[in-house]
Amino acid sequence: MARRWPKETVWTRVILEVDDPWCDVCGRCMHVCDYRHHRIYTLEGPRHLVCKLVRCPNSTCDNHRRTFSPEGELALTMPRWLIGWDVFCWLGHRRFARHWSVPQLRAELLDGYKITLSEDAIEDYLQRYQCMVAARQQDPVLLKEAYRKTRKLLLSIDGLQPEKGHETLYVVRELSQQRVWFAEALLSSAASEIRPLLVRARDWAKSLDRPVRLWMSDKQDAFVKAIAKEFAGVPHRYCGNHFLRDLAKPMLELDSHAKVQMRSKIRGLRAIEREVLKLRALECAGRNPVHEQVSSMLVTELSGLDVVLDYCAAVRGIINDSQGGPLRPPGLRMSEALAEVQQSLQRNLRLKKRATQKSCWNVWRSASIKAEAWCWKHSNKWRPTSRLFARWTQPWIPLRNFGRNANGSSRPWKEICWDMRIPSANRWAA
Repeated sequence: MARRWPKETVWTRVILEVDDPWCDVCGRCMHVCDYRHHRIYTLEGPRHLVCKLVRCPNSTCDNHRRTFSPEGELALTMPRWLIGWDVFCWLGHRRFARHWSVPQLRAELLDGYKITLSEDAIEDYLQRYQCMVAARQQDPVLLKEAYRKTRKLLLSIDGLQPEKGHETLYVVRELSQQRVWFAEALLSSAASEIRPLLVRARDWAKSLDRPVRLWMSDKQDAFVKAIAKEFAGVPHRYCGNHFLRDLAKPMLELDSHAKVQMRSKIRGLRAIEREVLKLRALECAGRNPVHEQVSSMLVTELSGLDVVLDYCAAVRGIINDSQGGPLRPPGLRMSEALAEVQQSLQRNLRLKKRATQKSCWNVWRSASIKAEAWCWKHSNKWRPTSRLFARWTQPWIPLRNFGRNANGSSRPWKEICWDMRIPSANRWAA
């Protein structure tokens, strides 16, 4: 079925000819027998490719019934494609390098380049991009070049199952170059099903002429038996990630129980937000229209109600966060985040209590941790100094030190003070 192009599309005409117009059998010059029109989208705009098809005019020649098309067409696009190579590479890069979704790709093509493609067409081109990348990764020439400086191979195998009951995708990877060799979906995890994958990995290692130094997996029974049979004498290690995950199962269960307890203590966020929204509605209803118009033109700070809503949103995000691994469980992350929120609230309360006559919530909300630390530092600055001053202001201590150190003598300090005729010392000594 022919595609219906938009009527307002402005096409750039590109005429393509055969590079060698001479017949390679009889040596006669081939004549143009037909034209093929191919319209495609490119990042530089729509292109109308006019391909001149040629044929040998000699009826006795073998090429008389063969039609030759321009080779330059394949440099711009593939046969029966709607897009050029530049759009094709753009889709693959945005999808697999930046993880864009198909609707996002479609909207960006339409807004930025005026290219109208359906979601089905974009998914079809993305599948072709995946096939091309997989074929390039498994190219023997490129594979040998990649492992030219590698002496030994470290292989791993693991199964990826999105949901129970579906096929499991078993992936064989090489760890030294961090390269995926191949993957295959299997219905069962029996040793007989997995063995062909290991045989294929052994053939790849032989083609690269590199010995296999190590196998790594989660040590399923099928993996252990198949690797021991196909790679006799090769060490089979337990995957560190699986080992850590199995080791942390009891801790993760306790962590999950702790999360439930913490969530049970934090209640009433929605009620607080409703009260704040009611107060905001009352404030908006009681405002003067002229004042509201003037205030909308000025850049003002957030009110206390907005701060409360921000705190509620932060706490809700902390409660719903389930990210984290065995080294940093989600319950521990939740506890640390809630402790930071509590410290922030206490900090604002302390700053509020020390407010001046011009204090308001906006001012104390903008105070930072550094400001509070500065305040505490200067409030406690003179405590050790005052204690030291009180100690040295005692009259007998300076006199005692003065009496012991005067003229290098060790006489009693009272006698030295009397002899030196120091009025203040005599007064205190008396």
